[in-house]
Amino acid sequence: MTRTPHPAPGWLLHPLRWQRGPVPWAAMARGAFGMGPVLAVCLATGRPQAGVLAGLGAMFAGINDRPGPWRGAAVSIAVPALGGALGLLLGRPGGWWALPVLAAVGLVSGAVSVAGAVWSLAGMQLLVLTAVGSGMQLPVPGWSAALVFLAGAAWPLLLRLTLRRRTGGRGQGERAVVAAVYDALADALDAVGTPRAEPARRALTAALDRADEALRLRALLRLPGRRRTADHRLAGRLATAAALCEAGVALLWEGTALPPRIAEGPRRLADAVRRDGAPGALPAPVSDTPARSAFDRAVLAAGLAFHTDPQAPAHTGPQLRRRPAVHPFGPAGREYGLRVAACVTVSTAVALLLHTEHWYWLPATAAFLVKPDFGPLFSRVVSRFAGTAVGVLAFVPIAAWAAGRWWPAVAVTVLGALIPFALRHFALQTAVVTVTVLTFVSVGGDRQAAPSRLADTVAACLLVLLVGHLPRLADTRARVGHRSAHALRHTRRYLDHVLAAGDTVVTDEDHRADLRRAAYQALAEARAAAETAAVELRTGHARDWLRVTAGAERIVDAATACAVRLEHGASRPDGPAARQVTEALDAVADALDHRGGPAAADPAFGALPADCRTLNDIVTELHRIRDLTTAA
Repeated sequence: MTRTPHPAPGWLLHPLRWQRGPVPWAAMARGAFGMGPVLAVCLATGRPQAGVLAGLGAMFAGINDRPGPWRGAAVSIAVPALGGALGLLLGRPGGWWALPVLAAVGLVSGAVSVAGAVWSLAGMQLLVLTAVGSGMQLPVPGWSAALVFLAGAAWPLLLRLTLRRRTGGRGQGERAVVAAVYDALADALDAVGTPRAEPARRALTAALDRADEALRLRALLRLPGRRRTADHRLAGRLATAAALCEAGVALLWEGTALPPRIAEGPRRLADAVRRDGAPGALPAPVSDTPARSAFDRAVLAAGLAFHTDPQAPAHTGPQLRRRPAVHPFGPAGREYGLRVAACVTVSTAVALLLHTEHWYWLPATAAFLVKPDFGPLFSRVVSRFAGTAVGVLAFVPIAAWAAGRWWPAVAVTVLGALIPFALRHFALQTAVVTVTVLTFVSVGGDRQAAPSRLADTVAACLLVLLVGHLPRLADTRARVGHRSAHALRHTRRYLDHVLAAGDTVVTDEDHRADLRRAAYQALAEARAAAETAAVELRTGHARDWLRVTAGAERIVDAATACAVRLEHGASRPDGPAARQVTEALDAVADALDHRGGPAAADPAFGALPADCRTLNDIVTELHRIRDLTTAA
């Protein structure tokens, strides 16, 4: 009898994962012209120390230069750069005074990470540059160092803005992300009734999030004197996509396979968005179920909306409203901040005790390693050590063979081109950044820093593994449970709106879409946190957290299907029955948030309408989540 081999644990396999995708040629070209010219100008003017700071600013800007509309790229470069400049202002060389400063900055850096990806990058640069400013002997005052750093970051940003006509100018970038929503909807419709349905729905949610963010930034950063016609048109088309997605989620929830022509409508709409034109003839409707009827009506409305005069006062839709976020000083923010502050403080104390020349490398490395939203800790530690070792080995022959005044500028030009490609894996990114940093250090006059860089990385990896896995710091309840509770509370508000009692309910489609988007956005963040926890070295009940988030996703899907059914003649549950379900959602959210304990998630449900299948499914999922919460 043969034994089935057990699969390797996730924490062991995660360091081997590699992001796939097309080669980012445009970003690599910008990277080549990012750090190199900045360093060359500083070398030509006889200011190598300024070249180090400006080069660091350009390097971080290249790392944060993400694909997509230029407005989003500008924010992802500018906001973290301001965080780094603030770090240089806060950092003051003074020995042990750096310990409380880095502890406080680490606490803030970790807490603001829960507010979103851009704030997470800003928090990381704030912490890293505070460590650099505290440990590096700078020949200029802090304010001057901050300005030089900002000047270095401004150059890649200027490159991105100058080249926006080719990389997403004149609305091409925003049109592309809105068209991607229609494409994701078509893929989701193709997956109805198959195991690919849930991943397709999550991909649809991600596409909506990207388009939502892009259009919000477009509205906030609209160029002076620009006509708002294109803004109205894109906002209206995204609102149309959101209505289509609601009906599409109801089809996904029903789980009955659809004919291929159903997905043809969204694909034609996607092509029309890219061309900024009309979609032409759309597939004829077949309204044989409530969800199919709702989808066909949404397709008809979309066809009419695409032919509407864009100068008409179209509603801007839910994408321009404030996106819900986890509060930085809530349970998740406090847990993040405590974890980052503890690891950075211990690393700083050890470095100061050892009296190493580049002591700031140790806390700076810990800052990169410990950020929980950047991936599982063990995987990042393994990748960081491997990447640093490769980078040190690669730098030794480069420094030995290269000679002359300009070789550092040539080296960072090549490295700048490699950074966008290296972002596919943390180990590769670390290797490229290590060679870059060692090149900058050599410009400052230290050509023997490579061995100490490797030794500090080993020490930081060991310290972060030990401190970061302490019981209180490794608890996933605050990190995942709070986010799941946050999502369930948004679901409760959405369901309250859907189940509003009375015969004269006025349907506010914009408000309902806002509530639905808020629930799905919070769910996406909860799932990301659960997937990271599932591949941590000490997972605890990480598998249960994934099942909790999957159950919460099914609840929101069922609530969406319920909204569609109620609009098409299904019986509306009476007030007490509806209140039982929504109050139970709050009870389960409190249990996940560790407020009421598992017992609070044990609601007793009365009889629900037999024809309201969606509410009964919500009750089933609530019971499952209650059981998982009790186990966790």
